[in-house]
Amino acid sequence: MAERPLAGRTVIDLTTALSGPYATLLLAGLGARVIKVENPLTGGDSSRNNAPYLGAGGLTPARREDDDMSVSMLLRGRGKQSVTLNLKHPKARDVLAGLVRVSDIMIDNYSAGVMERLGIGHDWAGAINPRIVCTSISGFGAQGGPGSGKAMDTIIQALSGVMMTAGAPGEPPVRFGLPVGDLVAPLYAVIGTLAAVLRADATGRGQHVDVSMLGALTSLVACEPFDAYEKLGLPMRTGTTVPRLAPFGTFPAADGWFALCGPTDAFARGLFAAMGRDDLAEDPRFASRDARVANAGELHELVGSWAADLPLASVLGLLTRHGVPAAEVREPGDAVRDPLVLEREEVVPLAHPRHGHRADLYGSGVPLRFSASETAFDRPAPGLGEHNTEVYGGLLGYSDDELKALAGEGVI
Repeated sequence: MAERPLAGRTVIDLTTALSGPYATLLLAGLGARVIKVENPLTGGDSSRNNAPYLGAGGLTPARREDDDMSVSMLLRGRGKQSVTLNLKHPKARDVLAGLVRVSDIMIDNYSAGVMERLGIGHDWAGAINPRIVCTSISGFGAQGGPGSGKAMDTIIQALSGVMMTAGAPGEPPVRFGLPVGDLVAPLYAVIGTLAAVLRADATGRGQHVDVSMLGALTSLVACEPFDAYEKLGLPMRTGTTVPRLAPFGTFPAADGWFALCGPTDAFARGLFAAMGRDDLAEDPRFASRDARVANAGELHELVGSWAADLPLASVLGLLTRHGVPAAEVREPGDAVRDPLVLEREEVVPLAHPRHGHRADLYGSGVPLRFSASETAFDRPAPGLGEHNTEVYGGLLGYSDDELKALAGEGVI
């Protein structure tokens, strides 16, 4: 069996909800040992209480049995071990220090300043283990943010400008259905963490990696020159089409929608041939890229009129035959069941740790393929504190009596 890229690395996971757990999920899929530290007084990760739930009775909108598990946790907890630790207890730091000594990485997604107030920030961890990399994912970075400083995905989408990049001029802001603020930041966190680990391997010194949800998402907004469009009077919000790349956009057929990308001369000629309108290639309005952009409205109306009464399969067949990039706009449920992404394990079936595959559910895999390594989630999502004995006893050497005492005092 091929070794996983992060085999032998240990991660202390102090995260909850989505932005942090997705980062540690990826690290687990890459082969790291991820030890998820959860608060025993609050029921652990907040995702454990997200509806819907899966159990012996299948999928339900509310928890009915003790071992029903939130689908959110089924997805985000895979590949991880769970231990409980009340970080506000005076004795908790000693327990956490034991984990720090044997770990390469510690990740949190608390609000700015919380780790320092708990006395477990990078300065403290680095004094115990100079090689450790401490990564923090927060809404606005270590300096904090505006107002309450609380960061939810919708708040980050609003502040980043991304809500005003979709929709048409004059329409209300569009909240992306996918929680992009919560998902972009952990990707940068993984990149930064692994870069810092490489540096620690070379120098023997770890460091603090500070990732802002707002900065991560806004940096992607800045990849498109929206400010330049504004200065030139070009519309930033263009609805279902993109005039500056015409023909480009999404269009309805008789029984579904399709996406079309034809900005080059060759693609445009292919589109005209598919439409049975080869004459449009010589029409001064559409013969060149600049002309098509100048007359984008007319061009997109022609495309829409041509496709409106045709079956989607016919439209896609004609466009494909003439070499035009086009695809069906799929429902999420259909997309995650695409045989290609399933075969590549970029999407994988979800299973309950005790009851197996009780519903037709799918979750994210690790969308990376290596020539000499493998990736996988070989552990189902853990129960709260399921690995206390294995981690605290087996890894850190606590005796059964010591563990009972810590539990009795409310430390674990």
